[in-house]
Amino acid sequence: MAFRRPELLLILLLPLLGGRLLAVELTSSNTKPVVQEFQSVELSCIIKSTVTPDPRIEWKKIRDGETSYVFFDNKMQGDFATRAEILSRTSLVIKNTTRMDTATYRCEVAAPSDTKTIDEINIQLTVQVKPMTPRCTVPKAVPVGKTASLHCHENEGYPKSTYSWYRNSEPLSPDTKSNAKFQNSSYTLNPATGTLVFHAVHKGDTGRYSCIATNDAGFAKCEEQEMEVYDLNIGGIIGGVLVVLAVLVLITLGICCAYRRGYFANSKESGESYKTPAKPDGVNYIRTDDEGDFRHKSSFVI
Repeated sequence: MAFRRPELLLILLLPLLGGRLLAVELTSSNTKPVVQEFQSVELSCIIKSTVTPDPRIEWKKIRDGETSYVFFDNKMQGDFATRAEILSRTSLVIKNTTRMDTATYRCEVAAPSDTKTIDEINIQLTVQVKPMTPRCTVPKAVPVGKTASLHCHENEGYPKSTYSWYRNSEPLSPDTKSNAKFQNSSYTLNPATGTLVFHAVHKGDTGRYSCIATNDAGFAKCEEQEMEVYDLNIGGIIGGVLVVLAVLVLITLGICCAYRRGYFANSKESGESYKTPAKPDGVNYIRTDDEGDFRHKSSFVI
């Protein structure tokens, strides 16, 4: 019996189609979910095909090269026991997510009745964390022409924060050349590190400075701090030095004159020095509190 060409092609493909129909296969509606800290998230794992009526489901967490069980032997493991559950047979729901939940999660399904008995799919979860209030350092006073460095940083946010500086509530442009308003400024702003450096400050740089840390989860701002740029009074400095020198010269002249007039010579005491009379042999002087003077006591040795 001769086969027509379409029938022959179907016969040749039948083993391949049959093998695929008997293989367990997984898919996901989102392999890279993103969620903010303390919110819930679903890690989608869907069995696309299988002939096994009750396949075995496992979830694993891979973080920093270490693998741990999330769902094993039909129950949640570790701290997931109180804040995670299985949804729609295979998907995983994590409640009250934290930054430590950022990891790769692997859904594994074992189907013994299928020709391909095991399949797996990886889900990359990112938990975003809002920045904390950044720590800002602003010098209080800087002389004209000197360098001033302002710093802004926080290390709690995820992804890492970028930083923007404000003077008197107006944003400072990171690129001074592209903004005509800041072309005469001599500062460098690094949004990645939060460092603002004035290479040579001028009076116009005086103001209230604040910084905002921003990432995909939100932002946080530090309080404004005042920076004053003042002129150096060269004349006053020179005058002060001259006054000090004049005072030192006068003190030196005064000391010299005092030496010449003998004010620092050793003076001898006038008059006779009182000498305690020698005590005769055999005589003792005893002073009593009542008499207020010495009482004579004699002893004779024969």
